Amino acid sequence: MSESSPTPKSAPSLEPWLSGSRAEVPAVARGVLHALDLAWEDIAKWTDGLTAPQVHAQPLGLPSVSFQLRHIARSLDRLLSYAEGDQLSPDQLAALKLEQSGDESRTDLLAEVQAAFTRGEQRILALASVDPATFRGVGRKQLPTSVGGLLVHVADHTQRHVGQLVTTTKVLRALA
Repeated sequence: MSESSPTPKSAPSLEPWLSGSRAEVPAVARGVLHALDLAWEDIAKWTDGLTAPQVHAQPLGLPSVSFQLRHIARSLDRLLSYAEGDQLSPDQLAALKLEQSGDESRTDLLAEVQAAFTRGEQRILALASVDPATFRGVGRKQLPTSVGGLLVHVADHTQRHVGQLVTTTKVLRALA
């Protein structure tokens, strides 16, 4: 490069799944971890600057950002319990009933999600050594699925609710 050439711009950051990270983790678990990494990036980006009333608002009848954050964190815990072969605990069932309401701050909600993702990462890494075809039953009816099915659903479900959070945030900002 000659001295008169402009300084090269830094490359855009890659999505987690393209970063080459976590190469030592089996593919299914790696994909789930990358989905959680991307979810966290989007959550941080789209909730940045929201006021307390905005976090709890339900514009046009949409679920609130606070609900989405609680649900993302708590459903991750529930789905991983099923993947581990467990049923839901009384505490998990009680937390489920409280997802629709609460007055936590954005900071507290983000801390709940971050803690759930940190715990979830350790649980996903532990499940990475389990055969993905291993049977798991979901709920009281023991609906049939597998460890791999539950792990993939963790990624799908988390991303679905992050998308809903982004939509709600866009509506909130458009109405502001």
